[in-house]
Order: sequence, then structure tokens, then C-alpha cells
Amino acid sequence: MPTEDDDRPRRKISHDIGQDLSLLSVEELTERVALLKAEIARLEEAATKKRASRDAANSIFKS
Repeated sequence: MPTEDDDRPRRKISHDIGQDLSLLSVEELTERVALLKAEIARLEEAATKKRASRDAANSIFKS
């Protein structure tokens, strides 16, 4: 039999840099680590694409 919590939508995980972590459970901390790792991967991908665009532009203008 499902509990009342199962029917509730899960709240969106968010993390503020420097926030107090003492009130978070191990599960919540693990979810935040996964969230931040995904965000790091997204940032690195964006930086790689921007570098490639910059390098392509530089090669055209240096010719």
C-alpha cells in the first residue's frame, strides 16, 4: 500500500554554494553531488564548444 509521500511530486533539487549541509540526509547529499557533477559536465561541454568556435574564428582571421 503506497504511503502519502509516494503521491506527492518530488521537489526540484537545487543547491546554493556555501549553504548549511548539516540538515541534509545522506540521500539528499548524494542527489546534490549528482546534480553538481551533471552541471560541471554541462559547463565543460559549453566551454569546449566555445573554445572550438573561438579557435575556428582565429584560424580564419589569422590567414
